[in-house]
Amino acid sequence: MEQNTTVVLGIPIPSTDPMFLAIVGAHVLFGLAALISGAVAMLSKKGRGTHSNLGTLYFWCLFGAFVTMSILSFMRWAQNYHLFILGVLSFLSAYIGRNAARRHWHQWQRLHLTGMGASFIFMLTAFYVDNGKNLPLWRKLPEIAFWFLPGVIGAPLLLYALFRHPLILHFDRSTVDVVRSGNSK
Repeated sequence: MEQNTTVVLGIPIPSTDPMFLAIVGAHVLFGLAALISGAVAMLSKKGRGTHSNLGTLYFWCLFGAFVTMSILSFMRWAQNYHLFILGVLSFLSAYIGRNAARRHWHQWQRLHLTGMGASFIFMLTAFYVDNGKNLPLWRKLPEIAFWFLPGVIGAPLLLYALFRHPLILHFDRSTVDVVRSGNSK
């Protein structure tokens, strides 16, 4: 292990600089809050209330994780540029998913579900790529698994939701009924 490393809960942090460590601490808090709020939002009843409130919290916590990740990546660009790319993809996906729902774009339910689901998958991928080698069970996996396992598990769940979720199916049937009746906007 490098001399300029700090170990917190068994996870090495590649710096002893207090500023870097403070940013890592904020990043971890934003990431945990995004993980928890996003998971609960996904599992809660869709619509106004818990789902939308926690979805908003997820978005803003992800934004905090994105900002802190950007700073950390720029401080150690050669080692972290790949994490920056994953962070950009995660936040961009959430941004698109959130705006699709807020602005009611055409097929907004599908765009919202896809954007937010992809965002969560990219966020988990970045976490495992960066930390998998230090985690129990995960450390036994080959490094390539850190890159692909979140997507291998998340993509089928996302596809299932896109093609089987009752709200998406209801929306599709309602759209067809409106177009058939000639009442389309």
